[in-house]
Amino acid sequence: MSNTIETLLVANRGEIAVRVMQTCRDLGIRTVAVYSDVDAAAPHVQMADEAICIGRGPVGESYLLPEKILEAAASSGADAIHPGYGFLSENADFADACDKAGIIFVGPPRRAIEVMGDKAVSKRAMIEAGVPCIPGYQGEDQSDATLIAESEAVGFPLMVKAAAGGGGRGMRLVHDAAQLPEAIALARSEAENAFGNGELIIERAVLEPRHVEIQVFADQHGQVVHLGERDCSVQRRHQKVVEESPCPVMTEALRERMGQAAIEAARAVDYVGAGTVEFLLDTSGEFFFLEMNTRLQVEHPVTELVTGLDLVALQIAAAQGEPLGLDQSDISLSGHAMEVRLYAEDPNADFMPATGPVWQWLPPCGEGVRVDAGISTGGEVSPFYDPMLAKIIAYGSNREQARRRLLRALQDMALFGTTTNRDFLIDVLEQPGFVAGKATTAFIGETWPEGYCSDLPGSSELAAAALVQFLQARATARQSALSSNNELLNWSSTNDLESAYRYIVSEEPFDLHVSPTSGQDYTVRLGDEAIHCRVLAFNDASAKIRLQGRTEQLRFYAPDAFSLHLSVGSGPVFSVTNLAAGEAGVAGVAGDGAVLAPMHGVVLSVEVEEGDSVSAGQTVAVMEAMKMQHALEAGTAGVVTRIAAGEGDQLAADQLVLEIEAAES
Repeated sequence: MSNTIETLLVANRGEIAVRVMQTCRDLGIRTVAVYSDVDAAAPHVQMADEAICIGRGPVGESYLLPEKILEAAASSGADAIHPGYGFLSENADFADACDKAGIIFVGPPRRAIEVMGDKAVSKRAMIEAGVPCIPGYQGEDQSDATLIAESEAVGFPLMVKAAAGGGGRGMRLVHDAAQLPEAIALARSEAENAFGNGELIIERAVLEPRHVEIQVFADQHGQVVHLGERDCSVQRRHQKVVEESPCPVMTEALRERMGQAAIEAARAVDYVGAGTVEFLLDTSGEFFFLEMNTRLQVEHPVTELVTGLDLVALQIAAAQGEPLGLDQSDISLSGHAMEVRLYAEDPNADFMPATGPVWQWLPPCGEGVRVDAGISTGGEVSPFYDPMLAKIIAYGSNREQARRRLLRALQDMALFGTTTNRDFLIDVLEQPGFVAGKATTAFIGETWPEGYCSDLPGSSELAAAALVQFLQARATARQSALSSNNELLNWSSTNDLESAYRYIVSEEPFDLHVSPTSGQDYTVRLGDEAIHCRVLAFNDASAKIRLQGRTEQLRFYAPDAFSLHLSVGSGPVFSVTNLAAGEAGVAGVAGDGAVLAPMHGVVLSVEVEEGDSVSAGQTVAVMEAMKMQHALEAGTAGVVTRIAAGEGDQLAADQLVLEIEAAES
């Protein structure tokens, strides 16, 4: 029986909430957003027909409260709830509560969530259903003695895994018996802390496999199909980084076998809706059940692009009780799609999550490029939620075209403010092993065994920064002039025009001088090196220049006349502050004696004390922002009357550091 959905509440945030609402808009379904107080201005809130605040920022006070979600559904008249992924999407009690409240849960029934949400229970169910599983132990006896004995029977190397949850938590690779007791203790402790369930399973380790998953769909009438596979082998700490479809080593025969195994897995739990059955595929072509995600996957866009199907629309249709309307013979894969996840994180610091402002978000566009984003310019990345900001997806007629389009999209995009993994993603896509389609789950560890470290800007990148600051200053001067003559631009009746810039990069000073030569040509001197540049296009956020004979696309953000955040082509995002701007133009200096933070950052040191006499240009404090140190100088000679910030303080742009009372002249 069909139950038409009129109003759908999205019990999520970020890009997935926006994604679901886009399909609802296409289907004419009214949408309701829920949000925490820190998400009040978020894109999903702006997009929805109605938005309801459900609590404070921490997820335990908002998005993870079923009663708040259900209250919002009742007050808004929502007759369905889409959980997205994460949060309550795989919470069997929440699905049950929706059903009891007479609200359609856009997801599978309780039993499917319960069985597949427990690795031990799901593995037992899959063995019974004849789905290939990794040899191991998934019994109820959880004593250390039993786990150790069963491990000896399985053989080394092996994996100790939490039965509940996922995301790499409660998981340990064990190479020999001596490591086993500690691995069991650590995995159990992590599992209890993360999931409230310390149950463990033991599995034979499948070393350097591919992680290949099958997208399945089922309706309420017993029809189950698969929509092909996705290769998600490029991972760090069991978290996916790149996903693509089809798998580079897939054959029609292997796809048929894996697809049928996934269908049997779904049938074993009477599945309904969208689900993903994940497998490990070894070099011999054997595959083993890993787990089933009973929800829409982050990487579902690659399947949409190669099948031409809207998976959210199919979810809604299945939830309404409509027949799937698809036989397996109706489904074919065309072309190739590839996706990367843009995270707020610092790859140079072991991928630590990052927070901070979104000063400027310039998403890419172009042939075959799709962007699913949950951010906008002027927003803020809070510490309360998953650091994924957007997904960049590219489609091509073949794998190499998709890869090149995705690479170009990453080079063209820019996000200034918080630190992101954009540079790392570019590096991944350019690695020979990835280009050749040979990446396994060991790819990142093998490629960067000592950890990832991005390149520092070179002379060409610094020259580009100086040129951008020169062009910006010239544009500002022209705007403030009473009149200007284009024919006299860059002309001087005396000496050649030259502007000086001093940057500090990794504690090393760089002095650059920009000189116009003719028309749109410029020379930037850095020591003995003369770098020739030609400006092909320039606006307030991007530029295209010929740099030493090579055309480069620049993206930049300038919060003031002295600071610049810049990316040059596929090079790293970096930041500079011009310390050669003179007494009235040094970043962090205000003419009235107030020394201000030039940008968001942390105070490394305050070099003076209250009552100290200082001279103009003297360094009075040092800040670190965007991984660079910035000396803050006194703009006037005088006496320090107030110190407003201390070592370790986090400051926003233009926040007071200290005050100087100018000396009488």
